[in-house]
Amino acid sequence: MAVQLTPRRWLNLQEYQSKKLMADHGVTVQRFFVADTANDALEAAKRLKAREIVLKAQILAGGRGKGVFNSGLKGGVHLTKDPAEVGQLAKQMIGYNLATKQTPKDGVKVKKVMVAEALDISRETYFAILMDRASSGPVMVGSPQGGVDIEEVAATTPDLIFKEEIDIFEGVKESQALCMAENLGFKGPLQQQAADQIKKLYNLFLKIDATQVEVNPFGETPEGQVVCFDAKINFDDNAEFRQKEIFAMDDKSENEPIENEAAKYDLKYIGLDGNIACFVNGAGLAMATCDIISLNGGKPANFLDLGGGVKEAQVYQAFKLLSADPKVEAILVNIFGGIVNCAIIANGITKACRELELKVPLVVRLEGTNVHEAQRILKESGLPITSASDLEDAAKKAVACVAKK
Repeated sequence: MAVQLTPRRWLNLQEYQSKKLMADHGVTVQRFFVADTANDALEAAKRLKAREIVLKAQILAGGRGKGVFNSGLKGGVHLTKDPAEVGQLAKQMIGYNLATKQTPKDGVKVKKVMVAEALDISRETYFAILMDRASSGPVMVGSPQGGVDIEEVAATTPDLIFKEEIDIFEGVKESQALCMAENLGFKGPLQQQAADQIKKLYNLFLKIDATQVEVNPFGETPEGQVVCFDAKINFDDNAEFRQKEIFAMDDKSENEPIENEAAKYDLKYIGLDGNIACFVNGAGLAMATCDIISLNGGKPANFLDLGGGVKEAQVYQAFKLLSADPKVEAILVNIFGGIVNCAIIANGITKACRELELKVPLVVRLEGTNVHEAQRILKESGLPITSASDLEDAAKKAVACVAKK
């Protein structure tokens, strides 16, 4: 029996969720509580009994520190020594939209805040564990230069990047962990402490089926503690069947409703601001299609990616989503049938056109597996479908359809 795999979109976890996963696996993070009301935030600040407190709005977008709330409050990250101030700040955060460089113009509504112990960092390093294709397994990557983009460090001072392959059967050996800790610049008792954290991070990496655990900064405090201050975790989507609790935490609240609807059918949807819908298979082909529409004077309205294991029902749902968008004035289908059977696409297209009574022009370019059968299905359907010989031809025809309007 053939097994079809369909790719999922990336799993989205909030900062507090990632930090809880780390803490649950013995990794040292700042003490924190999560609150969804201003009163809970105030109580959390009191319970922390910390010298200084950091209050962080929980949204998926970056740039929170420089963001602005529609309540008038500036900044999604605040430091204070007064628990009472935490309550006052949380009042201006929770329930209000926070706009950053990475959010839509109107921002994203903040539903939760993280109330954490603020720790001073005396030194910042970088540490990551990731699956490496060249090594056919996991590798550790570290640098004594943390708190900045690791790509920048690799470009300017490559000698400060240390890489160590991990034997998948033996795991991280004590000698490897100590060597990496030394390369990161940890001295004295901090070296053993950092090595212990490295081993715990590898245990986390395995237990949660991660493809990457990146800690930046992996730092030390003036009090002599090694702490994972910020982390990014990527998960193996194919392990969802055994990581149900983690995947159940997926935060979809900040997605556009149409993105969530598309995800139900294993479709990837990204909205743009034009009027020509792009229906494709594969992200590379999607970007090329958007580019060639633009080159021919048109504007893509979105791209909708079918992925590999396509069924007729998915094609129907894709058309339903695209035709429901009031911006869309034409649809361009551009499918290259490698894994995808073009005849399945053609049957899905004709079914969708009839049942949805498609009102906008449709341009179709198919190439690859079973393409001649697909072309016959479209031709004999009697539907007003414009066929295209190649991508350039398809783009020109789609742009011309919109221009006529």
